[in-house]
Parts: sequence; C-alpha cells; structure tokens
Amino acid sequence: CVGVHGAKPGTRFEAMEPVRQGVRENVSVLVEDAAIGITMRHDCDAQYVYEDFQNEMKFLDFKASPAFVRSPEWNGCIERFFRTLKKNFLWARDFKDIEDLNRTLHEFKESYNRNWLIERHNYKSRIRSLSGIRPF
Repeated sequence: CVGVHGAKPGTRFEAMEPVRQGVRENVSVLVEDAAIGITMRHDCDAQYVYEDFQNEMKFLDFKASPAFVRSPEWNGCIERFFRTLKKNFLWARDFKDIEDLNRTLHEFKESYNRNWLIERHNYKSRIRSLSGIRPF
C-alpha cells in the first residue's frame, strides 16, 4: 500500500490522492512522466474512468490496467486489502472527523506495510505482483 485517503464524498478528484502519495513516496515529485514504466491496477468504478482521473494518469504517464468485471483474479489483491482494512480498521473504531480518519489510515498503512503484508509473504516485500505489474 503506497497511498491512502479518506474523504466525503469519494470523488474522482479524491481518488487521485492515494496515487499522488504513491508517486511522491516512490519518485519524490509530481511532475509530468513521473510514473513512467509503472502500471496501476484499478477497478472500473466511475471515479477511475472519468476523464479528469484518466488525464492525470496520462500526465504522470501511468499505464492503466483496469480490472475486468467478474474476474477476481484481476482484482483479488486489492479486494483482499480492502477486506483487511475494513475488518481490522474501519469497522473496529469510530472516527471523530475526516482528519482523524486520515491520520489513522496512514498509521494503518504503515502497520500494514511493516507487519501484515511482509509477514504473510515470509518477510519479503511484494514490490511486484505475481503478474509482474507493480501495484499502486
């Protein structure tokens, strides 16, 4: 997990924030072609297919890899992450406000990357997925 962001409502503009976080964390700056050579897997929810989201993806030079409907092998990794996030984080506590949610989302992200993900794969980083696509 390289980016997390909670917002109300979850618009196409808000959907780009975790992507931006991932670019800043891995490349340092948000500039044209910053994500060249990186493929981003996403589902086909409306916020990811809107022109604004797609234009920013093109600006950063991400290669889009949309998951196909009713094809769990394409989307299973992120769905499992969301299950872990919901069960162990979102459903386990109440949040005072969006700032509290985002602060604890970042704590969860750090804990997940440090403990959950690595432990489940014999303490080896999962920089590349099984299909060779770098998850974002």
